[in-house]
Amino acid sequence: MDAAAAPRIDRPALGMALMLGFCVTAPLSDAMAKIAAGTFPVLQLVFIRFVVQAVILIPLVRLSGQSWRISPLGWRLTGLRTVLQVTGIWLMTKGLTYLPLADALAIAFVMPFILLLMGHMILGEEVGPRRLAACAVGFAGTLMVMQPSFVEVGWAVLYPLGVAFVFAAFMLVTRRVASEADPIPMQAASGVMAVVGLGALYLALPNVGPVALLPITGHLPVLLAMGLLGTFGHLLMTWSLRHAPSATLAPMQYLEIPVAAVIGLAIFGDWPDGLALAGIAVIVAAGLYTLWRGRLA
Repeated sequence: MDAAAAPRIDRPALGMALMLGFCVTAPLSDAMAKIAAGTFPVLQLVFIRFVVQAVILIPLVRLSGQSWRISPLGWRLTGLRTVLQVTGIWLMTKGLTYLPLADALAIAFVMPFILLLMGHMILGEEVGPRRLAACAVGFAGTLMVMQPSFVEVGWAVLYPLGVAFVFAAFMLVTRRVASEADPIPMQAASGVMAVVGLGALYLALPNVGPVALLPITGHLPVLLAMGLLGTFGHLLMTWSLRHAPSATLAPMQYLEIPVAAVIGLAIFGDWPDGLALAGIAVIVAAGLYTLWRGRLA
């Protein structure tokens, strides 16, 4: 039987360990993007991010002996997944040009609750009334984080909120396509699709040429770190969704918030204010409760 057609056996412990790795690497990649966003246009940063992904993963597919064969449905889902990933990364990078790292991630953290609801409505994953109530509490916590940020930067707080909706859909598509293709070829294909699409878009913009696509040499370490961490992080996330349901993994992402807070303090000197900290506490508590109820289900 072809490996892609074999029935998937969930391994929740492994899936949770892989998601934990994603929760550490993703904020680090965002921090590198925030640093670079002071020098590079956001679209160029997203393009560079996917160039690094393609350069890393195309040879890795060959070295690992994995097949590029993906079902027609898998290719369509990979294309949709690529569009969602590009959109989500652009929104987050744009948001980071206005907001502290921890605040942006905390606002985007409404995503696990959106994902929980989407998993219930679209995939038929069981979600009880207590977890639905926890989703409402988590969203209230997100509003608490948004309030001081809205006073400071205005409507820019909607960028990370947009990330929440886009990446919720992205994770559902990833969960579905994980049964159609291996993670490394799928990520490599996404990288190629994104490079072609973004490269064409970037070259079509006024007053932009091929030279503008080249990064400034002095910024290569930050740009490479952004691409490497982002690529590895999304591989971990993809592998995690291959081994556990999205409803089980979604609450774990609350760990991104304290990691982002520590990174933001260490690199940028940022720390959430009182109301934002209270909102983060509400989000984390709701996420922990949702995770606990999910394990009881």
